[in-house]
Amino acid sequence: MYAAERQQAIAALARQDGRVEVTALAETLDVTTETIRRDLIALERRGLLVRVHGGAIPVDRLGYEPAVAVRDSVLTTEKEAIAKRALEEIPDEGSILLDAGTTTLRIAQLLPVDRELTVVTNSLPHATLLAAMPNVTLHFVGGRIRPRTLAAVDEAAQHFLEDVFGDVAFIGANGISAQRGLTTPDRSEAAVKRAFIRAARRTVVVADHTKFGTNHFSSFGSLADVDAIITDSGIDRRLVADLEEAGPEVVIA
Repeated sequence: MYAAERQQAIAALARQDGRVEVTALAETLDVTTETIRRDLIALERRGLLVRVHGGAIPVDRLGYEPAVAVRDSVLTTEKEAIAKRALEEIPDEGSILLDAGTTTLRIAQLLPVDRELTVVTNSLPHATLLAAMPNVTLHFVGGRIRPRTLAAVDEAAQHFLEDVFGDVAFIGANGISAQRGLTTPDRSEAAVKRAFIRAARRTVVVADHTKFGTNHFSSFGSLADVDAIITDSGIDRRLVADLEEAGPEVVIA
């Protein structure tokens, strides 16, 4: 087994069991404990696990979200592929809604410069980038800024979106499952994501493969609310049929 395959297996076991232990992993994967410790270091640097005494815990079980800078450095190749595929959903002319998140930020970075677009976002990093694009008419959703995600939230953001109707909304999610739908750790962000979905003719969820099969504190939509999910090739193909049965088309970038 190659290191990348072994680390993927470790991350999957951690999400499944809530914790992994060095000695048990070494025995299961038939490698030394030193190899497992190096794997855990690599997974921690990618923002997937946090090492604890004797093992590691998946980040999504810790009760907090990694900061934007940490998440932006994780799975960059996968996010780039997802964003490039998402560009096919953008109209030649019209309006798009960009939720906060590091995958939607990749979409903002790749927006075509040869068409006039109206873009609505609640993300400070997105807005800073888009404000410099001459072909973009930018609307920033106001509200309280969450330091963890740099997203505008609360009632002001929701009220703004009540008067908006765009062609397509690109939404991020911390967790996606056939049972619980779309979830995120924070209730205020969940409310704004829900408002984004209501404000668009078409909803496209963009999420890397680590988000699937996990559930977080706040639900903001069912899979029936989603037209398409764009993810990367690392997704467990056994999940795809269950997801599509619930409503959305699943596109693997």
